[in-house]
Amino acid sequence: MNEAQIKERVAAFLSEHDPSGDRLEFLRARFDAGLAWVWFPEGLGGLGAPRELQQVVERELADTPQLNSGLQGIGLGMAAPTILAFGTEEQKRRFLKPLWTGEEIWCQLFSEPGAGSDLATLATRAVRDGDEWVIDGQKVWTSGAHHARWAILVARTDPDVPKHRGLTYFVCDMHAPGVEVRPLRQITGEAEFNEVFLTGVRLSDDLRLGAVGDGWRVAQTTLMNERVAIGGAPSRRGGGVMASVLAAWREHPELRTHDLHQRLLSLWVEAEVTRLSGARLREQLAAGQPGPEGSGMKLSFAKLNQALTGLEMEFRRELTYDDWTFRRSENVDFYGRGPGYRYLRAKGNSIEGGTSEILRNIISERVLGLPSEPRVDKDVPWKDLPR
Repeated sequence: MNEAQIKERVAAFLSEHDPSGDRLEFLRARFDAGLAWVWFPEGLGGLGAPRELQQVVERELADTPQLNSGLQGIGLGMAAPTILAFGTEEQKRRFLKPLWTGEEIWCQLFSEPGAGSDLATLATRAVRDGDEWVIDGQKVWTSGAHHARWAILVARTDPDVPKHRGLTYFVCDMHAPGVEVRPLRQITGEAEFNEVFLTGVRLSDDLRLGAVGDGWRVAQTTLMNERVAIGGAPSRRGGGVMASVLAAWREHPELRTHDLHQRLLSLWVEAEVTRLSGARLREQLAAGQPGPEGSGMKLSFAKLNQALTGLEMEFRRELTYDDWTFRRSENVDFYGRGPGYRYLRAKGNSIEGGTSEILRNIISERVLGLPSEPRVDKDVPWKDLPR
């Protein structure tokens, strides 16, 4: 399938479906037409077409109802590719369509109070009881859990083997008895994320993704896609946070200095390198699953965002913040809020989706081929690890 054929399909779709009508019905029809993710199989929101043709679809449908990328980001960027890779046919048909249309929001139950950067040490337990699993534990830093209908969950099913080998991956019903979501207030005053307590939560075995004990391999698919989703999203030249800095620069020539100009030029170059590297990474994705290169993109994204928001605050000479009110936010709004919000929220970019320190380890070992760090607990049963 080529670009001309994709355009024909989009034109035929628009001739039958009015984008000014019911938003949800339009999105459902777009999924059914294979114009959700064109590289997905037919019947699952795609056409089995090359991934790069998705850009053609997005351009042709730019003025039609769009997805809420902030609210749906975890489902679209992490859950969907994992379900596609490891889900049964029944799971794919059950979950992918309402995930894409936004009828069902997803969150991610991975990190725990004692297992963040070293995720494989997680302690949440899943014990089999007939055709069900009973889940007990605590997760933390769960973005959007207060909106979510479903979650991707990694739990320990075998404490007698080394930490990476005793994990299993599940889809968790966030409305199930025993799921408790509590807000966590962050530096912006908002509560985008939460801590989630799981007490005797029962999940049927048909909510398991992948084989029992294969959860770490399944989770790697999620994590690699997460880093690409955060750091490798398409952007235009001079877009993103750079656009806010440039707007301030143009509006206030009286505040410009030689030093600030040199820093802005340096960050412009870095932003362009990051943007073009992202384009190359997306081309690599068209040929297969994301690899460790996505960690480099996410690392660069975090460093650049923090530098740009810091420069904007320094240039504007404004140390004020617009609103410290504690509230539940719908999504991350970098561009609808002031520079103070951008500066504070960007601090989280080097933590969420894998800390910058851990990403540097991944890059050094899996991209550059440097020696691994000593890992004395690699072959020790999880139950014998000090905690």
